[in-house]
Amino acid sequence: MSRFMEIRPMGSIGAVDNLTANTRFQVYTERQLDQIEPLKRLPEEQRFEMRVVANVLPFRVNQYVIDELIDWSQVPNDPIFQLTFPQRDMLAPEDFERMAAALRGGADRTEITRLAREIQAGLNPHPAGQQEMNVPTLDGVPLPGMQHKYRETVLFFPSQGQVCHSYCTFCFRWAQFVGDRELRFASNEADTLHRYLGRDRAISDLLITGGDPMVMKTRHLQNYLEPLLQKDLEHVQTVRIGTKSLTFWPQRYVTDDDADELLRLFEKMVRHGKHVALMAHFNHWRELETPIVREAIRRIRDTGVVIRTQAPVIRHINDDPDVWARMWRTQVGLGLVPYYMFVERDTGAKRYFELPLARAYEIYRDAIRQVSGLGRTARGPSMSAGPGKVEIQGITEIGGERVFVLRFIQGRNPDWVQRPFFAKFDPEATWLDDLEPAFGEKEFFFTREYQAMCKRALAKAS
Repeated sequence: MSRFMEIRPMGSIGAVDNLTANTRFQVYTERQLDQIEPLKRLPEEQRFEMRVVANVLPFRVNQYVIDELIDWSQVPNDPIFQLTFPQRDMLAPEDFERMAAALRGGADRTEITRLAREIQAGLNPHPAGQQEMNVPTLDGVPLPGMQHKYRETVLFFPSQGQVCHSYCTFCFRWAQFVGDRELRFASNEADTLHRYLGRDRAISDLLITGGDPMVMKTRHLQNYLEPLLQKDLEHVQTVRIGTKSLTFWPQRYVTDDDADELLRLFEKMVRHGKHVALMAHFNHWRELETPIVREAIRRIRDTGVVIRTQAPVIRHINDDPDVWARMWRTQVGLGLVPYYMFVERDTGAKRYFELPLARAYEIYRDAIRQVSGLGRTARGPSMSAGPGKVEIQGITEIGGERVFVLRFIQGRNPDWVQRPFFAKFDPEATWLDDLEPAFGEKEFFFTREYQAMCKRALAKAS
């Protein structure tokens, strides 16, 4: 018998009703906004503003989020409401007015879609060279459903996982969901994935991502995972699955019709020597409070899977060190491993969510010093920029100059990793590209090599 079935039957941690509520998945998109009951209490103008934004940026929310996670008495300031429902200022004023005028004027769907695509093109849909520099090749053929930015880690985007149970309003992969196939990464070629992994013994980690792979039925996930147990893929030691499902649909691990089958798959992978990690996205401690998410966490951990947690620090949702400290303490108490605090990426609705790097660092520092050493596994604030993952390690003064102290956690060139470097302190900077080298240097140590990488990638693409 599986260990996750032996320890405790489903529902014994609390009232059974709390675990069986909202077990029928019901989702709402832009076209069903008017069917969401609590929204009917909001002013008509506010609901219209939501429709305007939802015609540009993806919107999707389910009944569990509506009923269990949002405190409707605190709307619009409730953090989970901000996490899932569109707000006017997520678009630049001129873009908002263009789409609002089209909707008020009764424009047809073709015209609305054309205008949406035009606005989306100006929102940096694929930051950090994802399309130009990260797509690998196999026998000279590009593999558009994969990314290979760092030597040890391959990202795979299964076609069945290019949606989520709900959408985050700040999502840096929003372009996956807007209906334009040219903006998507997706692949259903399991054999191609395994052949690519088999040819490069330096690859130790596979990250299955999306969208959200956990929207897939277990039988699809098996097609991708079980072949990794073959001897010719034994060098792939770690399987990571990026997911928001523990927030948006913990029922996936408890009451879905193939939940037990999924957990047996996890258990099988661990039993055969793979390290399996759920890279769980939690943005606020409130997401960890419901009985069903705690039961889902218990069941996953009983399989031997490790749950690591990550999130960006974002205005309107968690730009408060006390929120992070409480969230990290809660996670450690539940057996989760705090992993990353990210900086909001330079894409999509960043204008609404981004914070100055100096403020992001202050939040991280004030939060991390409130938790014990077990919570200090969280790294950050980290920018997933073109050259690599860059962490802000501090703000200090050297030789009379105030500077950011930075380092690479990951780099396109592994030799960059752990090398400290310095940038002029800029209280307004929100991203790596906003920073200038300190101490009179003309460029950062990696700049010339990274520029050469970009030129080679563009030449290859053309």
